[in-house]
Amino acid sequence: MTSRRRNLAAAFAAAVTAWGSTSAAEGWHQWRGPARDGFVTGAEWPAALTAERLAKAWQVDLGPSYSGPVVAGDLVIVTETRDAKTEHVRALDRRTGAERWRVEWEGSMSVPFFAASNGSWIRATPCVDGDRVYVAGMRDVLVCLDVATGKESWRVDFTKELESPLPAFGFVSSPLVLGDHVFVQAGSGFVKLDKATGKVVWRTLDDGGGMMGSAFSSPYPATIRGVFQILVQTREQLAGVDPETGKVLWKTPVDAFRGMNIVTPTVHEGRVFTTSYGGGSFLFAVDPTDTAAPVEQVWRNKIQGYMSTPIVIGGHAYVHLRNQRFACLDLATGKEAWITKPFGRYWSMVARGDLILALDETGDLRLIRATPERFELVGEAKVAAEESWAHLALEGDELYVRDLKGLTAYRWK
Repeated sequence: MTSRRRNLAAAFAAAVTAWGSTSAAEGWHQWRGPARDGFVTGAEWPAALTAERLAKAWQVDLGPSYSGPVVAGDLVIVTETRDAKTEHVRALDRRTGAERWRVEWEGSMSVPFFAASNGSWIRATPCVDGDRVYVAGMRDVLVCLDVATGKESWRVDFTKELESPLPAFGFVSSPLVLGDHVFVQAGSGFVKLDKATGKVVWRTLDDGGGMMGSAFSSPYPATIRGVFQILVQTREQLAGVDPETGKVLWKTPVDAFRGMNIVTPTVHEGRVFTTSYGGGSFLFAVDPTDTAAPVEQVWRNKIQGYMSTPIVIGGHAYVHLRNQRFACLDLATGKEAWITKPFGRYWSMVARGDLILALDETGDLRLIRATPERFELVGEAKVAAEESWAHLALEGDELYVRDLKGLTAYRWK
C-alpha cells in the first residue's frame, strides 16, 4: 500500500470516525469499496490472471440488476428486479451462496424509451453500516433493513416526503453513510437523513426535478484545503456540500450530453477530476475558503468518460471512454499518455497498488498494470457468460461478479 493510499484511507477513516461511525472504513460494504475510491488492500493478487487462477466457489441465479453486491460479515447482499413488478433484496451466505433471507416490495418502473434497451432494473448499490443495510428502490424509495434478518426498520418515499417528481431513470445514485446519517441523491436534490429513523434533516441542491429528476453520480466524501465536505455531482453541476449544515460550499457547471454526468468524482492532490459523456474530462482546483472564487477549471480534455468511474494511480487517471477505448490521462497536464483499441461498453474497476482489475460488461475480467508508459495487460479470464453491468466486488481473496442472470463467487487460487 503506497503512502498516498495510506494517507487517503487514513483521511477517510478519520473523517468518518469524527462523525461517530466505526464501520464505514471496513470491507466491501458500499459503492466502490471501503473508501468509495475503488481501492482494496489485503490479500495479494496473482502476478498474472488466467482462468486457472480463479476457483469458482458458487453461483446463484437472480433476476436482473445494475446494483453491485456488498459484503456484510458472513453475508453477501444483492438486489434484483423480478417480472418487471417487484424489487428484491437477498442475503446470501458468503461460504456457500445459500439464501439466508429475502425481502421484496412493489417498485418497478420503465425508464425513457431511448434508455429502455439497457433495461428498467434496480440500479443503486446498497450501503452496509454495522447492523443495517440501506437499499434504494427505483421509485425514489430508500429502505433500511436489519442485516441479520432483513426486517425493515424504516423506509422513505421521497416523492411523498418531499413532494418531488418521480425520477425518469429511477433512484440511481448509491447511498453514503457518515456517522449518524445517510446521504443520498434523491428527491430531486441531495438529502441528509437520520440513519436510525429515516427522518429528513435537510435537502440541498434541489433542482425541482430538472433533467427528469435523476442523479446518476454517487456522493464522495473528501477533505480539500482542510475542509471536510461531500462531493455531489448532479446532472448539470459538481458541488462541495457541508455535511453538517447542507451549505453548498462551491459549485461549477459540468457539460454533458443530456446531463449524463455519471461517474463518481475523484480527488487528487486537492483537485477534483471528473469526466462526462458529451462534455469531456475536467480538473478543478477548489478552495472552499475563498468566498469570491472557490473553484477554477485547471484544464479540459476532449476525451469523454461515460458510465465507468476512473481509477487514479500515481498522478494519472485510468479512464474507460465513451468510445469504448481505455485511456491514461496525466492529471498534471491534462494530456493523454496513451489510448487503446475499443473494448466493451462498460468497465467496473478495482485497484490494488499499481494493478487494476477491470470487469468488462461482456463478462471478461482483465488484470492491468497501471503505468503511463504503455497499456500493459497482465492477463484476462472469462468470468460471466451474461452481460455484467454491476460493479465488481472484492473482499480478501474473494471476488463477486454480478451479471444479469446471477451472482458468482470466485476465490484466488
